[in-house]
Amino acid sequence: MTIRRSAAAVGAVTLGLLALTSCTKPTPLATVTVGGDSVSSEASCYNDGKPISDIKSCLSKAPEKTITVHPTDQVRIGVDPAIADKGWLIVTNGSPRTQPMKETYRSFSGSAFFTDSTTGASVKSIVLNIVESGDSSSGAAGVWTFKLVQADQ
Repeated sequence: MTIRRSAAAVGAVTLGLLALTSCTKPTPLATVTVGGDSVSSEASCYNDGKPISDIKSCLSKAPEKTITVHPTDQVRIGVDPAIADKGWLIVTNGSPRTQPMKETYRSFSGSAFFTDSTTGASVKSIVLNIVESGDSSSGAAGVWTFKLVQADQ
């Protein structure tokens, strides 16, 4: 009987260790808040502080989180201190909209997001990427993706 108990204990410990090794460390969070609504997300692409080799692929990923914005709303963007320490910027529909920032929180007018940065035309929705910029020589190390939809008037 003791051999069976020993074997069962070894099996349980082995399964526990396998379960722990399959866990991955969560990525830092980014949050977009409009009024009383917030959406948070882990990175859609993250390389644990190292440069991402295919940033275009990361920027083209479909957003999983959507939030509705009235043009008169304030859009508040918050990032984990780990992102802010390295610097971050906003990219909308593939075009950079800000210079790199080191704050954990920034606020923008909702109307600023619904004008196409290349044509000046009004748009109904945008893909907002928060890009961890890292140092300029190494490139982006993380991308968080959200969809902002303009509210009907």
